[in-house]
Amino acid sequence: MGPGIVILFSLFGVLNGQGGKQMSIDECCKDGRDRGIDNQDCTALPLISESTTCRIVQEQCCATVLEDSICTNGINMAKDQGGCDTQFPGSTCETKTAKMCCDCCLLGRAAQEKGLPCDHSLSLGYQCGLVSRACCDDGAPDVKTNTLVPDKDNEALTGKDNPLLNECSNAKCAQECVGNGTCACFKGYKLKPDGKNCEDINECLLGASNCRGGERCINTLGSFRCQREVSCGTGYELTDNNNCKDIDECESGTHNCAPDFMCQNTQGSFRCRPKNQCGDGYIQDALGSCIDINECLAQTGPCHPGQSCMNTVGSFTCQRNSVNCGRGYHLNDNGNRCVDIDECKGPDGECAGHGCINLVGSFRCECKIGFIFNSISRVCEDINECRHYPGRLCAHKCENAVGSYKCSCTQGFKLASDGRNCDDLNECESSPCSQECANVYGSYQCYCRRGYQLSDRDGINCEDIDECALPTGGHICSYRCHNTPGSFHCNCPATGYTLAPNGRSCQDVDECVTGTHTCSETESCFNVQGGFRCLSFECPPNYRRAGENRCERLLCNQTSECLASPLRITYYHLTFPTNIPVPTNVFRMGPSNTVPGDHVQIAIVGGNKGDFFGMQRVPSGGEMAVTRPITEPQDFELSLEMRLLRYGTTSTYLAKVLVFVVQEQPILPYNAIPE
Repeated sequence: MGPGIVILFSLFGVLNGQGGKQMSIDECCKDGRDRGIDNQDCTALPLISESTTCRIVQEQCCATVLEDSICTNGINMAKDQGGCDTQFPGSTCETKTAKMCCDCCLLGRAAQEKGLPCDHSLSLGYQCGLVSRACCDDGAPDVKTNTLVPDKDNEALTGKDNPLLNECSNAKCAQECVGNGTCACFKGYKLKPDGKNCEDINECLLGASNCRGGERCINTLGSFRCQREVSCGTGYELTDNNNCKDIDECESGTHNCAPDFMCQNTQGSFRCRPKNQCGDGYIQDALGSCIDINECLAQTGPCHPGQSCMNTVGSFTCQRNSVNCGRGYHLNDNGNRCVDIDECKGPDGECAGHGCINLVGSFRCECKIGFIFNSISRVCEDINECRHYPGRLCAHKCENAVGSYKCSCTQGFKLASDGRNCDDLNECESSPCSQECANVYGSYQCYCRRGYQLSDRDGINCEDIDECALPTGGHICSYRCHNTPGSFHCNCPATGYTLAPNGRSCQDVDECVTGTHTCSETESCFNVQGGFRCLSFECPPNYRRAGENRCERLLCNQTSECLASPLRITYYHLTFPTNIPVPTNVFRMGPSNTVPGDHVQIAIVGGNKGDFFGMQRVPSGGEMAVTRPITEPQDFELSLEMRLLRYGTTSTYLAKVLVFVVQEQPILPYNAIPE
């Protein structure tokens, strides 16, 4: 293996490509148009080829079909309603396209009504101009477009025998000539203003198609075709006249009925009916077997009230119920169960003035709340709750009332919502504080939200805390701190940096990755802190390019000048911020392999302005280090020459090292305004 160069740095890129199945442009476009007709998403089409060109053609042909359909809706709105104020269905983009076509069609119709030329000179845009001219021509008197199809009797006529051909020999018509140098077009075309060439008539845009509801008009060269928007679905087939017809699976033999079943066709499907039928009281299962029907479960009330249903094979029987009820119960109207007697329904009322509660088989009296039943007098008497439950009903004072009681509070408190406890008067309800108020017994306390502090003057108002002016404010943001009421936010330099997710640090924007650089196609982008560089190189005369960053010398003509030139020139680039520690090794150069007896000399032979860099020998070659502090951002183009004496022959290698020293991440003092 020949000698080479070993380098240490941290960023590289690899570009590769893939090949794929080759398809014609027409096939790619046809696939895109078919998917557009099916209203598929043109931005997420399944790839039919790995070719980038095929994918672009596929998406654009799909989008063209959808745009034509949307534009046709707008033109129809202009023709049918004469206005474009109605809300168009669909997404915002579709609505804009439909409204544009509607407005442009109205413009063309207005030009026709006022006798203005359809080919006006307004700068309306390509699509708007086409729609305007189409609607203008559609409203004008029909332009004669003769279709001259030669008859069989005239097919054999030559220019000598046919005087029409002699007259049209110099007309240069694109399609047909009608004599006297006058050109005409086939059906489905119209003559262009130049009087010779023909252009297709878009019957779909002009609304001249005979497509029915549920069908989509698709323009073709010289004609159009109608296609259903929705497929027929399972069990139907599309006929030649674009209608859906039921498929008779029984007649076509495409059913799956068993031998013991017969096929019965239905609309869109079929049914399998058993050939053998069951008698009354039985039902046929899916296998054709007869199963007994439990009429007691399958029917609602097969027997009369007071009777029980008993299922039998193929039928059922009814048996009369025999029920004896105990004291406090009686039979229901159906005579099949015992129900409770409600003694509380009596007209006299067993509990005189209070509630009567019916029980299962009995009843009892219950007094209203605040009363107790006296078993001797058989009346409900008021309960003095304050005397019976002292200190347990009210937090402060208790006052008895007929059938109830009420609580009251001492001065400085108010009755709580439960009517028993007493709460402190909440002075905070009158909003005495500027921000937050905390109620305490007999008083209140003001406090502030985060980012504010209570004023020392009145203890009520809150003042903003300037976080940027605090002793630690200079370390809150990595670049610049901006105080806001109750908070703060951090800013970064206008270009080259973006605010990190933590909201405080600034991180470099890699323009090469995001694609925001301005490098040309012949240049490569190299990211640096706060910016980027556009790099390119060309090999000197008598060198050829051998890779992305290397030039190799061509064969010499044995001249001393050629033999003394480097065998290989390699280009490198690296970047670091200002004020890095000194010394710091930034580049290493040496042979890729070593042989006993090698003698290596490495030196900086150019570009070391200011002597900021120096070389030092190492066992495997040499290392370039920063030997003086670099305090200002600047670029260096260093030339490092390596002379390798091996087996009595001296070989020279040259490394072109581009060094970009950028400003370390800046930090502005508070309230400083960046330039």
